[in-house]
Amino acid sequence: MRVLSGQTVSPPPIWLMRQAGRYLPEYRETRAKAGSFLDLCYTPEHAIEVTLQPIRRYGFDAAILFSDILVIPDALKRNVKFTEGYGPSMDPISEEGIRQLTPEGVLDHLAPVFEAVTGIRSALPEETTLLGFCGAPWTVATYMIAGHGTPDQAPARLFAYQHPEAFDHLLALLADVSAEYLIRQIDAGADAVQIFDSWAGVLGEREFERFAVGPVRRMVDRVRSSRPNAKIIAFAKGAGYMLKGYRQGTDADAIGLDWSVPLAFAAELQKDGAVQGNLDPMRVVAGGKALEDGIDAILEVLGNGPLIFNLGHGITPQANPDHVTALVNRVRGKG
Repeated sequence: MRVLSGQTVSPPPIWLMRQAGRYLPEYRETRAKAGSFLDLCYTPEHAIEVTLQPIRRYGFDAAILFSDILVIPDALKRNVKFTEGYGPSMDPISEEGIRQLTPEGVLDHLAPVFEAVTGIRSALPEETTLLGFCGAPWTVATYMIAGHGTPDQAPARLFAYQHPEAFDHLLALLADVSAEYLIRQIDAGADAVQIFDSWAGVLGEREFERFAVGPVRRMVDRVRSSRPNAKIIAFAKGAGYMLKGYRQGTDADAIGLDWSVPLAFAAELQKDGAVQGNLDPMRVVAGGKALEDGIDAILEVLGNGPLIFNLGHGITPQANPDHVTALVNRVRGKG
């Protein structure tokens, strides 16, 4: 929380995206008990347990609520499913379907998430930050348009060009619903929140401003108008040079950086406030010198400014848990 306020902390605080996940045997055990992935997200007992598992094992400085960005379209009655080996899918939405969307009942549907947030906060050590999160409107919209993930999100890009008014309406509705979702997470006990724009990198310059920056700014303004002290991290994966104006455009307290962002550019971005990232998750899989060199490079360039150490995207299932121990120890100067 100090870093999110612009302070430099040494060693920097550390958490990892997807730190509660399939690389941990204790997660796989809980996942088997839960049944479906959505049951894991919507059963507070299970969501609390898997959120706490990496905190017990590694003592990260932050826990992140275990959930998924697609609970929003699920709450919007888009028939979301998670299939092993395939991933998420849902009923593709049309122009007419967008007109019929209503936010009514969304927060009631998500009540188990808020219950989990409260349970996690009460179970966490006082010094451990609890992060809530949601997907950014553009990223959530890409899944809603196509009905599943695609390599370059061409269905959503095409839809946005062909039906601009409907698409703008979808983004606005998602921004407003997601902002209320974050407000409720904060009220339930989240200390800060992160907005994930996992597909921002497929957008051109004008589209990035319209579909990635604008809707996130709408969210941030709505959250802050209700909770003025809210701390917000915005992560636009793959945005590259367009990150130059992303903090100012969205008014986020910190910006997340993926591993493709050059450290010299990251240092320029850090002059305006906190940055988060940006180790390649494959270095955690590799371990050894590859892991050490990646950590050292980030700390050397960004360690003297406001930095939250993290990966450039989520930790992968094939990561060795012992490599994560080595990562944490090296960031903290113990290895």
